[in-house]
Amino acid sequence: MRGTFLLIAISVSFSTCYQGGDEQKDEHHLMAITSPADSVSGEPHLFTDNHGEAYLSWVETSNDTSCLKYARLNKNRWSAPQIVARGESWFVNWADYPTVTAGTNQNLIAHFLKKSGTGTYAYDIKITHSGNGGRMWSKPVTIHDDGKQAEHGFVSTLRYNDQYFVCWLDGRNMVSTVGSDQHGHGSGHDSGAMSLRAALLDSTGTKIREWLLDDKVCDCCQTTAALTENGPVVIYRDRSDQEIRDISIVRWADSTWTAPRPVHADNWKIAGCPVNGPKAESIGNTLVVTWFSAPEGQPQVKLAFSENGGISFGRPIRVGSDKAIGRVDVILVSEEVAMVSWMEDNSIKVVRVDKTGAISTPVVITHASEARSSGFPQMTKRGDDIIFAWTDYEEKRVKTAIFNYVERK
Repeated sequence: MRGTFLLIAISVSFSTCYQGGDEQKDEHHLMAITSPADSVSGEPHLFTDNHGEAYLSWVETSNDTSCLKYARLNKNRWSAPQIVARGESWFVNWADYPTVTAGTNQNLIAHFLKKSGTGTYAYDIKITHSGNGGRMWSKPVTIHDDGKQAEHGFVSTLRYNDQYFVCWLDGRNMVSTVGSDQHGHGSGHDSGAMSLRAALLDSTGTKIREWLLDDKVCDCCQTTAALTENGPVVIYRDRSDQEIRDISIVRWADSTWTAPRPVHADNWKIAGCPVNGPKAESIGNTLVVTWFSAPEGQPQVKLAFSENGGISFGRPIRVGSDKAIGRVDVILVSEEVAMVSWMEDNSIKVVRVDKTGAISTPVVITHASEARSSGFPQMTKRGDDIIFAWTDYEEKRVKTAIFNYVERK
């Protein structure tokens, strides 16, 4: 059955002036495509290269061995899976998933996480590169050079000209060296905060330069990055001394990084990390950011547009209801319109939002459990289609679908 797909015609509303109420009659199509992932799989990630070709990566784990695989979408069928890397002692986590990213020519870069010690969150970011379209991959190397048995993860990677831009959360300052033995096993308390770092890699994945972007951020929310006409931007969940954990942005400007500033002041005060990072995408200097927040215990999914590469943002637009749990994603289908997905009511939903604040009727892509093992749903754009990937909670398997977002006239 691999490679076959089921066409499901569903009637949904996709009126650009919808602000609530009953659905309108307007047909769109959702195609559930047979996934290339094995029966036990998870941690999906999707992206589209500069030629418009969509990729899916995922992790399969059997006993103590984990394997990162990927496939390309050819028309409406996934190619045969290709192995990026496999090994033991990987850190496999529902929220901190590996990625594969395409560069120029036949270059591909991927990352996965490998344990560095006996601590629960002691793991390193491993980078591997292919220069022949994924047929062969280099020996994995560690992107950070602090040598600490600490948390390193939540990676975002962008193709940047003929190089790669990578950012990640780095826990090197959270590990106490007091009482450590010769293998670096600490005696107990934290000595600092989670930081946000970034690096520039050449086309073979070799690090050229590294920066500290923020020395105190939320511990385990995903990062996101986008490339504007002015340069890369990084968006993430920040953390103040008063435990306000709102979404912040740093930008590359005038050959340096700007100081962190909030995308919007939600003033969400929370004592622990919500494990719910933002997502962003850009076209030129149009940047859109979506995120989850719950100030005063009121869950909400928001997005905001910027027309100047993230220097400033318009008023946030709220989508979904107060039953939303986040796990967001966003795609710009034009400089005026974004598609936003999130989880709510045991479902993955998507809406169309334009800069004026007009919101379409939500479309249910699939029903999904709110359990952690369902992971973070993914989407990417291919022409007039959006590709979705998620982990089926019951089957414990990555599944995929195609949704056509174009309005029917």
